[in-house]
Amino acid sequence: MATDEPRDTEETKEDLTEYEQIMPEDAPFEDGFGWKTIWATAFVGIVMLPGAIYLGLVTGQSMAGASEWVTIILFLEIAKRSFVRLKTQEILIIYWVAAGLLGIGVKLGSGAHLYGGPFGGLIWDQYLIQSPAAKGLDSYIPNWVTPPLDSPVYAERTFVHPDWILPVLILFLVMIINQAARLSFGYVMFRITSDIEQLPFPLEPVQARGVTALAETSAKAEGWRWRVFSTGTCIGLVWGLLYVVVPTLSGIFLTETVQVLPIPFIDFTAEVKTILPAAVFGIGTDLGHLLYGFVLPFYVVVGSFIGAVLANLVINPALYHYEILTRWAPGMTAIPASISNRFDFWLSFGIGTSIVIALTGFYMVGKTLLEQRKLKQETGHHSINISMEDLPEGRGDMPMKWPLVLWVMASFAAIGLCQWLVPEFHWGWLVFFAFIYTPISSYIGARMIGLTGSPYGASIPYIREAAILLSGYKGMAVWFAPIPLHDHGLAVRQFKQLELTKTKIGSYLKMVVITMFVIFICSFMFYEFIWRLGPIPSSTYPYVQLFWPYEATMQTVWLKSTLPPEEVQGAVGMDLLREIIIPKYILTGLVSGGLLYLVLVAAKVPVLAFFGFVNGLAQWPHFVILNFAGAMLGRYHFAKRFGESKWKAYAPILVAGYSCGMGLIGMTSIAVALISKAVSQVVF
Repeated sequence: MATDEPRDTEETKEDLTEYEQIMPEDAPFEDGFGWKTIWATAFVGIVMLPGAIYLGLVTGQSMAGASEWVTIILFLEIAKRSFVRLKTQEILIIYWVAAGLLGIGVKLGSGAHLYGGPFGGLIWDQYLIQSPAAKGLDSYIPNWVTPPLDSPVYAERTFVHPDWILPVLILFLVMIINQAARLSFGYVMFRITSDIEQLPFPLEPVQARGVTALAETSAKAEGWRWRVFSTGTCIGLVWGLLYVVVPTLSGIFLTETVQVLPIPFIDFTAEVKTILPAAVFGIGTDLGHLLYGFVLPFYVVVGSFIGAVLANLVINPALYHYEILTRWAPGMTAIPASISNRFDFWLSFGIGTSIVIALTGFYMVGKTLLEQRKLKQETGHHSINISMEDLPEGRGDMPMKWPLVLWVMASFAAIGLCQWLVPEFHWGWLVFFAFIYTPISSYIGARMIGLTGSPYGASIPYIREAAILLSGYKGMAVWFAPIPLHDHGLAVRQFKQLELTKTKIGSYLKMVVITMFVIFICSFMFYEFIWRLGPIPSSTYPYVQLFWPYEATMQTVWLKSTLPPEEVQGAVGMDLLREIIIPKYILTGLVSGGLLYLVLVAAKVPVLAFFGFVNGLAQWPHFVILNFAGAMLGRYHFAKRFGESKWKAYAPILVAGYSCGMGLIGMTSIAVALISKAVSQVVF
């Protein structure tokens, strides 16, 4: 890796400032939204969205992650040849345009992964009502979810029919309400976690530094950022050639698919059954997991590594020995073994540890606020920037009361919509989810992102299903209702990246509004076209043909659980819930998690290690081992070679470059595959 400075560890103050800063401190906040962003939105919606839909239906994989960098590189090259410069702020907004249009969407009530915008959810619903798993249930599925089974839309395979008006209208209203709630409450969470608590947000500099590196080349002023980014891109290209291109293209040009390395991991779970029964063990094969170890907080990675190894290789065999893990059987691979262990113990235990995370989070923010108040009383000054006067000038902030008002209005709108659609479901549960559970889970999620970079482990599993079953509701409509149960804390990532790249908040808000309408229209057009070509699922789309029947079976288990007993034999959902939610294991997780936190605090171990450990308990060692290897390499090799401050600046840009390289070569192979399939369709 080329550098501008010697490799010694003694750096001047000027060097530290240069390498630690993402943007100059005196750089003004600028607007990143304009005609260039609108053109990028149109390009992604019209050119790349159909590819994302096709790839998702055929392989179950998303173009998100690759498409963002491909879109940016393309627009950079067009801008260079047009003698136009793309600002850092414009590049960031274009990145989010691609990410927002091509990301994964999971239809509420099913585990099926849906790609290509909101109409993917309606495609799932039309399959569900026709599926063998839902035979005899079509009369209970309301017409605001999907047209009745005798509607001509299923024979004609079209959305252009009056029977779709109500489902499409509900879909559009839910999208607007959810976005309003996400942006408003996400902004509140950002102000709390970033401005009040001043959490580190370890992963946000990855994209921010990648964007600044690309901005350098757009201005034809390539410096050390561009060279580090290029190094990461080359690594991504080489690894992508082995990891993505070979299996993708070999399946087209050869009789069998060739994989240099198993994707996404090498699984040793079945092999270690005699030595470590019920253990889940393997090694990931994606180099990106090792590189992410460079940028994650060191103590988070160490805690995750200890937690994952301890849970999977030590505790699981012990639990099996004491006949707690009863569903595991010799020969199980990682996925079925993990599911069986989760049902027997870890699901309940994880609920207890999630409660500990929530309690510690509230304790820490309460402690911070009390310290601030005490310091203010002693000195008359704020210790943390929370007033409008102390916020960064030009960021585009507003008084906290306005986003809170918007969030309350959106939450009441969601409650009102649910009550209109399912008046039999008690409104108290909706109020609980909207104004109690969602704020708590959003805060925990935002805090986990701010501390560890990971948003997982904050929500209580199956709480929606439990609430519906415990409410005594009889029927099926509530399972399809847009219950206001969300984690708006995920939005803090975007707001933090805006701050790091000196981009006005208004840029992001305008981008969300534009992309929301574009994705709705483009999703309708392309799903209408693809659905008319043939049934979904069918042999043309092997992924959905294989997995959707399983997902439909799992969803109908819950749908049947609230029907009257005389119509469906046995409350399958309630029986399952009683089996997997075990109070004594929840209490075990709560007590052991609380004791561990107190011990680590008394030993003055960094709190990040505790959050990492709790996260690690729910993870496989497959990928955590690579994270740990990357963290050790970064801390004890590269940091000494380049200097700690320089390495902290290099690592996020290197990871961003790797993602770009993997995206470029992955998109190339996908394009060849799409062309090959299109030609074969024409010929035959």
